[in-house]
Amino acid sequence: MAELKKTSEAARKACFRNWIYGNLTCFSQEHMQTFGYLWAMLPIVDDLYDTDEQKVEALRTYTTFFNTEPQIGTMVVGLTVGLEEAKANGEPMDAETINGIRAGLMGPLAGLGDSIIVGTFIPILLGIALGLSTGGNPMGPIFYIVAWNVLMYFGMKFAFDQGYTLGGSAVEALVGPQSAALRGSIVMVGTMVIGAVAATWMSITTSFELVFGPDSSFVLQNTLDAIMPKCLNFFFVWLCWWLMTKKKISPTLVMLILVVVAFVGVLLGVFDPKLTY
Repeated sequence: MAELKKTSEAARKACFRNWIYGNLTCFSQEHMQTFGYLWAMLPIVDDLYDTDEQKVEALRTYTTFFNTEPQIGTMVVGLTVGLEEAKANGEPMDAETINGIRAGLMGPLAGLGDSIIVGTFIPILLGIALGLSTGGNPMGPIFYIVAWNVLMYFGMKFAFDQGYTLGGSAVEALVGPQSAALRGSIVMVGTMVIGAVAATWMSITTSFELVFGPDSSFVLQNTLDAIMPKCLNFFFVWLCWWLMTKKKISPTLVMLILVVVAFVGVLLGVFDPKLTY
């Protein structure tokens, strides 16, 4: 009985290293992470197959379109290493099946990764770093650089190993029906974090004032603060959300709209052109 083929630890380390450092290799709107994925699978294919023809056939599997959130999406890479092992050992696993699994997982994991990493984890780290940066303290950026890289590396390594050892069950725990409560909680925490960041680190005020006489005037900002402090922060965050989600306007165009609003506001005396620190 022929011995079952299994990827070496060195090949799996090389696969993980290629993905973590090269998941955006040759990135384009047409291919996204396709070539980064292909590069990650090179050591695996080279380790499992003997002839050049077998290697070329196996690598063709990973030339199809792929795009997901790179950190959480590392689990898909680990999973396909296990699938490629099964295929090399003659199990009923072909390129179409592997690509079907990849395509089916990249969207849900991208949504989960964007909620956890982009919507929650990065804003929390940035909030801590901004607090440490008060007064020009260099500990802020140092903290962010070190914390992000350390946590990202070990988090991606854990996701890769779980994808490889647990297979589909590891992913099912994150994207299956039972994960609805988890995803809902993550979205809620992310919303709270973004709201706290907007209230704490944004400072939008109006300088609009009506003078009725030597001792009488109406200061709009004082009235707004009495009704709801930071209400302009809330309005502009809501405006950006509405433009991007309801009107499907790109973030770049939204930023240009804010620049126009600020420019017109300064001309009309609604905003103060002077910067304060």
